[in-house]
Amino acid sequence: MNFSFPIPPPSRLMIRLLLTLPLIFAAAALRAENWSNWRGPSHNGSSPEIGLPATFSKTEGVKWAVALPGASAATPVIWGDRIFLTAADPQSKKQAAICLDRPTGKTLWREEISEYTSDGQYSNSCSPSPVTDGKIAVFFFGTGDLVAFTVSGKKLWERNIGPFAFQWTFSSSPLLHEGRLFLQVLQRDVAVRDRGKPTGNESFLLAIDPATGKDLWRTLRASDAVAESREAFSTPLPFTQNGRAELIVVGGDCITGHEPATGRELWRWGTWNPTKIGHWRLVPSPTVGAGVILACGPKNAPVYAIKTGGRGAIPTKQLAWQSHVQMTEAATDAAPSPQERDLTSDVSTPLFYEGKFYIINGNKRRLYCVEPTTGHVVWSGDLGGKSVFQASPTAADGKIYVMNFDADVSVIQAGGTEFKPLHTTRMKDDLDDTRHRSSVAISQGNLYVRTGTKLFCLGK
Repeated sequence: MNFSFPIPPPSRLMIRLLLTLPLIFAAAALRAENWSNWRGPSHNGSSPEIGLPATFSKTEGVKWAVALPGASAATPVIWGDRIFLTAADPQSKKQAAICLDRPTGKTLWREEISEYTSDGQYSNSCSPSPVTDGKIAVFFFGTGDLVAFTVSGKKLWERNIGPFAFQWTFSSSPLLHEGRLFLQVLQRDVAVRDRGKPTGNESFLLAIDPATGKDLWRTLRASDAVAESREAFSTPLPFTQNGRAELIVVGGDCITGHEPATGRELWRWGTWNPTKIGHWRLVPSPTVGAGVILACGPKNAPVYAIKTGGRGAIPTKQLAWQSHVQMTEAATDAAPSPQERDLTSDVSTPLFYEGKFYIINGNKRRLYCVEPTTGHVVWSGDLGGKSVFQASPTAADGKIYVMNFDADVSVIQAGGTEFKPLHTTRMKDDLDDTRHRSSVAISQGNLYVRTGTKLFCLGK
């Protein structure tokens, strides 16, 4: 027998729901952003993601937590459902390239590269962050080993671009941008601690074909710095304005812009070290926003803002601004405020987010919100804790995330007119003695926090 029943017409509520669902799914898709390099999708520490947690702990808000084979200062990079990271395994004494399944944390593949090195200061040669474009993943190590894999784990090529003449373990993350792989090596001209060649060590920029590992160009990067001040642990920054593409490079007591197609130098400013102090190695990478490029001088030197679009040798008088720390030639009659006087960053790379720069004075454990065009400090605040900050701040969803040596992760409200801390929690295990330097990565609606023993995936 056949039965038939009248089907009622859809209600207005049902119609609205059916019309709204595609918008909900589209919004969710827009929120899902990759974190392809150590400073995120915009190379400035920020992400457009929303819906991120403001509070969490080792047991709350944890989607998964996986044990890692060893420590690293490298920031995890994420593309789609894959996470790429490095680790120095104390059991095998090897440095490893690792790929995890993003939804579960399960290890998809792992490749041991070579023996890692350490300088005895809680750093090791796994400190450079990987980079990916969703097709390949490139791993670079302080030993000079450079290896490319498909995202499924097939090794494409490997080479070594060392040895390097550095006082400490070398770390500069590779940059994969618009079909080229870029690296910078800004080093001493003579060997140090039996590292590098006795003489003739060159500082250079290198562009590589990511498909083959072969050089596209190699250009020398000149510097008047001396001794350790020639050394830089920064990473090149890609930037385009008015159709002109640049690679921005900081180190060797100066900052330069280069043509990505050839490596040719376009402009140069320097120096923050006119007396040629010999121990001012440079760690923070440059950051660009609102028409200015930030370069952070080391060892309590000022932060300098260079206007974008420069050509040739840029005189100091044409700087957009510089902070008041140790100001001499550019000193003004007006006394700097305590906030402005301490605006410096020795290790952490500044963040640019929603029209403001955020700069950490790691030794004084203070975060500064800074107007980009004037250098005016909007607010600053004490991040608390007892250890210094060397990880770089990251931001999304109106929140800034930063971690100190003790793996205390702090959440600060971005913007506004005053410092507003939202949350702080310690993420490390009791037996974890690592000095934590890895930045918090943001992708696919989650936070990724690396301690000395684990990787946490945190979310709502």
